[in-house]
Parts: sequence; structure tokens; C-alpha cells
Amino acid sequence: MKITSAEFVTSSPDYETCPESELGEIAFIGRSNVGKSSLINFLTNSDGLAKTSSKPGHTTMINFFLVNDAWTIVDLPGYGYARRSKEDRERFHGFVSDYLLGRRNLICVCILIDSRIPPQELDLDYVEWIVSCRIPFALVFTKTDKIKPTPRKKNIEKFTQLLAERCSGTPKVFASSIKNKADRFELLDFIEAALATRS
Repeated sequence: MKITSAEFVTSSPDYETCPESELGEIAFIGRSNVGKSSLINFLTNSDGLAKTSSKPGHTTMINFFLVNDAWTIVDLPGYGYARRSKEDRERFHGFVSDYLLGRRNLICVCILIDSRIPPQELDLDYVEWIVSCRIPFALVFTKTDKIKPTPRKKNIEKFTQLLAERCSGTPKVFASSIKNKADRFELLDFIEAALATRS
């Protein structure tokens, strides 16, 4: 897939105010500070489209980006950021769950996992919940350029092994570095194929 245009549409503070749309949507979610905004900018080849921050928990609303005037990237608030209040975490989980369960034009959710660290219970629990809800998803292991190949491979294999012990089926898995154009093309090809299933 070639990206010819990408633009911010709107930010919604809850599911009820999400814009009406018939376009297919690909959502991105992951633990806070997993590199979600950087990956969205990399995929769309648009520096600054999604706002990046060195401080975790920066995304607090559901952000919509129109791509090629044909489909939409949806940037969801990260989960598991401990410095947010319990009330904020519950509110984020509530409207994100409403979006994932209720959005008719959601095609797939890309769950971002930090490839630099061993499997985390929080990530495994979230993926297990996605599976239980029968929401189509792919795993995207981020920041692969910041860890050596052997421990990276070990972390990814261990995560998929633990997930297989909890859930049936084999998810699509991607390794992603914002410095590797081949990773970008591979993920965009997957997104293109996923969107084609709706047409």
C-alpha cells in the first residue's frame, strides 16, 4: 500500500462522540509508552501527525486519522499507566472497550508490545480479552532496533508461547522498528489485505 495522504480528523473523549463513518478502521493500542504514536507517524510517513511524548499516558482520547481518503487509523489510549488515577484508568478502559466492542467498521486492532522486555501479564491479559471478544487483531512488537536480535527473538517467542497456553489460534505477528522501511511495508501490506476483506 502506498500512502499518499494522512490527516487528523478529530479526537473523541468517549465512544458516544466518535464520528460516524463508513470507512474501514484499523485501531492501534498498547501499554503506555510502547511507541504507538511513533509507529503511526512512521506508517503514514507523516512526522507529527500523531503527537509523541516522552511522558507515558499522553494519549487520553480516541484519535482518528484519515488515510488516503479511504480508511482510518484510530489511536486508542494506552493501558496500564500506573500514574493515572484509578478513575481515569477505569474511564479509559470503559470507552476503549465500548469502541472495540461496538464499532461496526472496525476491521482489526493492532496490539503493540514492547519487544525489549519479557512478556508482561498486563499485555497477555489484554490480548486474552481481545481473543475472548472475537475481535480481529495482530501483534506488533515495537522498538526492535533498540534490542539485540537474540533477546528480542526470545521475548517474542516467549510471549507467543504463553499466549498459546491461554488462547487457541495463531495471531499474525509483526516485528517493527521505525528505522526499518521493510517493517513498514510489511505492516501496510497486512492492513491493505485486511481492509480488502470488507469491500
